[in-house]
Amino acid sequence: MMRSQILIVDDEKSFVRSMAFALNEAGFHTRSAHTGEDALTLLADEPADLVLLDLRLPGMHGMEVLAEVTRLYPGLPVIMISAHGDTRAAVQAVKAGATDYLTKPFALDELLHIIDTVTDRARMQEELDYHRQRSANASGLVGSSQAMQALWQTLQRVAASSTGRVLLLGESGTGKAVVARAIHEQSPRADGAFVEINCAALPEQLIEAELFGAEKGAYTGAHQKRSGLVSLAHGGTLFLDEIGELPLSLQAKFLHFLENGDYRPVGATASHTADVRVVAATNRSLEEEVRAGRFREDLYFRLNVIELTIPPLRERGEDLQELLDRFIEAQAREEGCRPVTIPPETLERLQAYKWPGNVRELRNLVERLTILHPGQRIRPDQLPHEFHPGPGSASDQATTTSLEQKLEQTERQMIRQALEQTGGHKSKAAEQLGMSRHAFKRRLQRLGLI
Repeated sequence: MMRSQILIVDDEKSFVRSMAFALNEAGFHTRSAHTGEDALTLLADEPADLVLLDLRLPGMHGMEVLAEVTRLYPGLPVIMISAHGDTRAAVQAVKAGATDYLTKPFALDELLHIIDTVTDRARMQEELDYHRQRSANASGLVGSSQAMQALWQTLQRVAASSTGRVLLLGESGTGKAVVARAIHEQSPRADGAFVEINCAALPEQLIEAELFGAEKGAYTGAHQKRSGLVSLAHGGTLFLDEIGELPLSLQAKFLHFLENGDYRPVGATASHTADVRVVAATNRSLEEEVRAGRFREDLYFRLNVIELTIPPLRERGEDLQELLDRFIEAQAREEGCRPVTIPPETLERLQAYKWPGNVRELRNLVERLTILHPGQRIRPDQLPHEFHPGPGSASDQATTTSLEQKLEQTERQMIRQALEQTGGHKSKAAEQLGMSRHAFKRRLQRLGLI
């Protein structure tokens, strides 16, 4: 693994030597400068991952060096070092763009802790930038149907508003995560982070730490302090998918956070504050969950400030061609092959389908066809069996049973199969299905299997 590059800027040569030795022993690579001018020259020659900058320097003052570094290298973390009487100036430096500050004399452990915190924050920001770039290249909201135009107009009004709570409703696969990101990107918070968490995908005992962070040693395996997603989303948007799977034990704490923005990391004694817009999504009726005692009524009303319902694909018939074109082009680029083509007779078959899996199912179909038949003209008989009318087909069943009943039947069958394969062991069955034990238990209750 490449070692972090740290530039030490201080006019006390003995201090620089001791810091360089200690940091090198700790696994970092260091360079040093004794003036601000030399520091800027070194940065121009070779970038650094972090700068330790003394406040009082000969020639250029530390604040002047800080101003140049933040101007020339935005995002480069700078930790100011001040003498005992310069604490107020160090605080001013943080306000001017420094990441943190230390007051001499300080312990090596204190320095290493701050460096770890700063580099961890920078690493998370790099990950956010990477995912943001990937999302910018992915398919966004597509469709000129009346349903999508109405959704888009409402979305823009909501995004531009000051509301901090939005609830997205819609069937599985309709694109709730895409709508959540669109709300973020159309909002004044667009320059902030968009942070997503799937409440059903994490073990119950880890969701709180994932959301609010945890102190070192707060639980088994917590070998270092970790920042929570709430902290990471400060100034931006926090998207909670499958909010109905949030454990009851955590719902009260999350309600408290929604009320005033305060939260407490696991194992911490002090509270923190974060300013985030919360967008929550579910494919189930939270009202029914409240009546069943699986979701707090006060949390439901606190989340449901603005409610948006994402239309299913079967109600967006005129959008099918546009979505197909977008997915076909993207998948061909991903596979490095010529795109498939959809002739009129195949398109007619696709338009007659009910799309229980919605946009996600369409995207998966395009991926399958591109991989199996690259560059080909797709005939109707090359479509999967569910697209062919006949007894037991999806088209025939749609006239005799509702989509909810059909999905529930499939879900019940998958759960029973997982329980049989694991000898009735619920934790192993949940792991096999890729969900937390808590989410698995809730599904058992909802489906009447316990």
